[in-house]
Formats: sequence, structure tokens, C-alpha cells
Amino acid sequence: MANIKDIAKMAGVSVTTVSRVLNDHPYVSEEKRKAVIEIVEKLNYSQNANAVHLSKGKTNIVGVILPYINHPSFDAMVGGMMEGALTHNYRVLLCQTNYNKKEEMKSLHMLKTKQLDGLIICSRANDWETIEPYASYGTIIACEDNDISNISSVYTNHSAAFQLGMDYLIEKGYKKIGYCTGRKLGPSSQKRFDVYKQQLQSIDEEVNEEWIFTECFTLEDGVKVAHKLKEMQDLPEALIVAGDEVAIGVMTEVEKLGIQVPEDLAIIGFDNQPISQVLQLTTIDQNLKEIGKTAFEMLHRKVNEESSEQEKLEIPYELVERSTV
Repeated sequence: MANIKDIAKMAGVSVTTVSRVLNDHPYVSEEKRKAVIEIVEKLNYSQNANAVHLSKGKTNIVGVILPYINHPSFDAMVGGMMEGALTHNYRVLLCQTNYNKKEEMKSLHMLKTKQLDGLIICSRANDWETIEPYASYGTIIACEDNDISNISSVYTNHSAAFQLGMDYLIEKGYKKIGYCTGRKLGPSSQKRFDVYKQQLQSIDEEVNEEWIFTECFTLEDGVKVAHKLKEMQDLPEALIVAGDEVAIGVMTEVEKLGIQVPEDLAIIGFDNQPISQVLQLTTIDQNLKEIGKTAFEMLHRKVNEESSEQEKLEIPYELVERSTV
């Protein structure tokens, strides 16, 4: 099998020139580039990717830890990362964990063994004390705020965004407010629940456990919530839902069950997914795609500058008023 020295000899150029052509380096004359490409095609030569990675000390691969690939919120974040990756000629390896700690550890081990240039953590099951040591092997960017000195973050302020939603409902005159979320014990969920309790206390309302729904991630979960609401003697006046897909599941199903939105039940979602515009769902836009794109850009910069200094960047959020409140 031909090697890079053979190609250089046959093309009448240096080994360095061949290397530059194979790596699409701009500083090669068109004549020499053409000569090298002709020999490469003639010999049907292909580079050994592992050898290239070893010589460069980089893989041009970024790992992304996320619980679910088919979830609209994470899909939006990954879309932003992909835009950045295409710009910089990187590949993205999606590591779906289903919030399984062992699966997360496999991705962290890939960083340790230099199979990845860096990791972006969209959402996690392990605590930061477990994750932090791996930041010494490569760049880790978190899509949530954290206090780890060598892990940077790009995030939205979940507490403030949720408070915006609660304030909006309260200003509209709603007091009996229910809450629908994903993981009961997830860090973002806990922050939202704290705000939920505080805002109810501010209007002298107690938390009604019957109006709190957890482990809601999909449209189908929203449908289940709708049926639980239908069975209640005391229905909440409004529901704040930490995810548009779940909110739409609730909205479409309760109307089939005779509960009118917003006359009988106001609904506010999160994430401003495209479908929420079609169905006129009031929602909080957390700019998830921008979070993903910015996270990749931050990782790429740190990998190439070899910088371990912590950065924190908060992405703004906004209320999108439509017709469900």
C-alpha cells in the first residue's frame, strides 16, 4: 500500500506539501495541489484517521452528553452545535444516556482516552464531584450554571425564566396554578419548583400536591396529565409546563375532554418550539439553539487555545405571548 512518501515522490513534491494537500491547507499552489490529487486518486490512497489524530493531538470530534436524542429541547440545542461543528469542520458524537450514570461515565472515559477533543453536557445524572476530575483530560462545557472552576458553562437562568412565567400568570389574575415538569430531582427542576412555591406563597396560596405532575417529557405524557386533570374535583385555573411538547399534549387532549383553553385552564409552556407557534401556545423562549451553538463555539475556542479558565455565559430568555393564557 502506498504511503505519503510514495505520493510525494510520484508527484514531484515534498512530503510536507502532500500533507498540506491531504489536510486541505490553503497555502499550496494550485499546480502542486492538482499534481498531488492526481496521484492520490490514481493510487486510491486514503489517510489513516487514527494516525492523523495522533500526529495532530486532536480528533476533531466533540461528544455531546444528552438524555434523549428525540426530545425537541435537546434537538434544538444539538442543532445549534451542529451549525458550529460544520463551520469548523468538526464531527459531533451524540451520547444518549437516558439519565443513566454509567452511560455518562462511558462518554467521560472517551474524553480521558483522547477519543474526543471535548464534551458538551446538555443534561446530567452524575453530580459535579464525579464529573470534575475528567476536565483535566479535555475541555468540558456545561449547558447549565455551575461552580466548578475548570468547567465552563453556557446556560439560561431557569429560576428567573420560570419566575417570569409565574409572574405573568399571577398578573393575569390566576392563583390556582399547577406545575408540570420532567425529572422531579433534576437540578433545573428543583430550581423551578423552589420558584413555584415562593411565588404561590407571595399570593397566599398553598402548594396543592394534586396539581404537581412529574416525569413528563413527551406529548403522550401531556395526554396522561390531561386525563388526570379531567378526573379532578378541584381543577387548577392555570398550568405552567416545563416543555412545549408536554404542554401541547395537555392542551389538545383537555379540549377533547371538554376543558376549554384558556377559559377553563390557561397553559404556558417552555422552549418556544416551532409547533407552539402553529398552535398558538404561550411559552417562554429559552433560546436553546443559541445555547447549543454558543457552547460549541466556546469549546472549540478552548480546545484550540488550550485554555482551562472558567467562562460563564448566560443566554437571555423571553416570554412569547399567544392565545393559551
